[in-house]
Amino acid sequence: MLRIWGRRNSFNVQKVMWLVGELGLAHEHIPAGGAHGLLDTPGFLAMNPHGRVPVIDDGGTIVWESHAILRYLAARHGADRFWPADAGERSQADRWMDWAQTALQPAFLTEVFWGFYRTPDHLRNWPAINRGIERCARYFELLDRRLQGRAYLCGDSLSLADIPAGTALYRYFELEIERPALPQVEAWYRRLQDRPAYRRHVMIPFGDLAGRLDY
Repeated sequence: MLRIWGRRNSFNVQKVMWLVGELGLAHEHIPAGGAHGLLDTPGFLAMNPHGRVPVIDDGGTIVWESHAILRYLAARHGADRFWPADAGERSQADRWMDWAQTALQPAFLTEVFWGFYRTPDHLRNWPAINRGIERCARYFELLDRRLQGRAYLCGDSLSLADIPAGTALYRYFELEIERPALPQVEAWYRRLQDRPAYRRHVMIPFGDLAGRLDY
């Protein structure tokens, strides 16, 4: 049985849970982090010395870091659907995954979601927030251009490329911030919302995080 540690409102946990849902994998979810604790216990640190979620145990194989988990699950359980045999084809998804983690996620999750939504009003750094909103606009406009003529980032089918960036869409479109016109991204988002795994694991209300700098 696949076991997954994390809290359902964690952005990085949601990536993993979405893929687990797409793959239809039987699993046990163990709440961890935030109010659930566990991260500083000897048992958890033996699995992940960094004390962070998500972590999985797949029949004795323990993996941490969300994108490492995505690649592992795709390779082990996704066959050609999420893990093409051709290395060049796989690299298409790898590029977008790494870009989402190193460019989009810091701009949106750190500068905007944390800086604006999770920071109390009196502590907000508006120049930094506005810079983050502008960076996000440029990144989502880049995605909009990429999606021209495509249903998903790598073509007609959902791939690993869509998961890291696609996980951000629910929060991005729910926040009361300025956004550019993004017709292709909005169409992509609608397609993702039609997927049961996306609705179940990503479209989780996050109102309890408003103005909270802790987990």
